[in-house]
Amino acid sequence: MGMTLRKLSTVALAAAVLLAGCSASRPAADSGSGTPVGSVTAPAAPVSGNQVNIDGFAFAPATLMVAVGTTVTWTNRDEEPHTVAASDGSFHSPGMGTGATFSHTFTDAGTFDYVCSIHPMMHGTVVVTR
Repeated sequence: MGMTLRKLSTVALAAAVLLAGCSASRPAADSGSGTPVGSVTAPAAPVSGNQVNIDGFAFAPATLMVAVGTTVTWTNRDEEPHTVAASDGSFHSPGMGTGATFSHTFTDAGTFDYVCSIHPMMHGTVVVTR
């Protein structure tokens, strides 16, 4: 019986260590993986204003909310050239070098998606309200 009890306690100890290891690493894994997944899948909250910066191959803010009649200005803060090109063709900037700006006045309500035509993985949206 001593041998069986010893085996049982060894198995129980191994299980306890395994479970403790899993539970101890779980919060670190959740906090580490939860943030990037949430930021990648969650849509960007609209930001008010009239300025969009192009920095780090991204439009910031990614979603801008403005009223009809607002002129939005994009400024290229990157060292690479970029453009601002509406998906519906309603506006398109020339190539903009570092420090260059492009402005467009939104006269109609709606949602206007745009990209950099040089780097089409760069996406932005202007939501125009009445």
